[in-house]
Amino acid sequence: MIELKVNGTVHKVDADADTPLLWVLRDHIGLTGTKYGCGIAQCGACTVHINGKPTRSCVTPVGSVRKEAVTTIEGLTPDRSHPIQKAWIAEQVPQCGYCQSGQIMVAASLLARKAKPTDSDIEQAMTNICRCGTYQRIRKAIHRAAGTKV
Repeated sequence: MIELKVNGTVHKVDADADTPLLWVLRDHIGLTGTKYGCGIAQCGACTVHINGKPTRSCVTPVGSVRKEAVTTIEGLTPDRSHPIQKAWIAEQVPQCGYCQSGQIMVAASLLARKAKPTDSDIEQAMTNICRCGTYQRIRKAIHRAAGTKV
């Protein structure tokens, strides 16, 4: 049994230590907001926060996060009140929506580190892939939320 703290709640899961965190979140805990995209940490659909840092959960062994605080899209806020979530809605960012939880998790981490990011800061941080190409709306949403403290 592996004990994990996810979204502030301790979960005991029966999984091998080398099982990717993504599958433990989805299959064992039932948090399906984190998506599988590529399985090789390139697309970012699986991004969660580990101690506040955006991390690709598809390549993160669950055994490596036993003592860490894991936050998924479901744990960012209970009611979609995070400034980046509000901005995402206001700017109508999603098209298909598949990559959005990972995009939002990276954007939230960026804003936690830098209240007023420049376009260059956003470009450097936002390495997730959006197959629909909503990058301009993503940037606009980040700028909308910038400076809003959580």
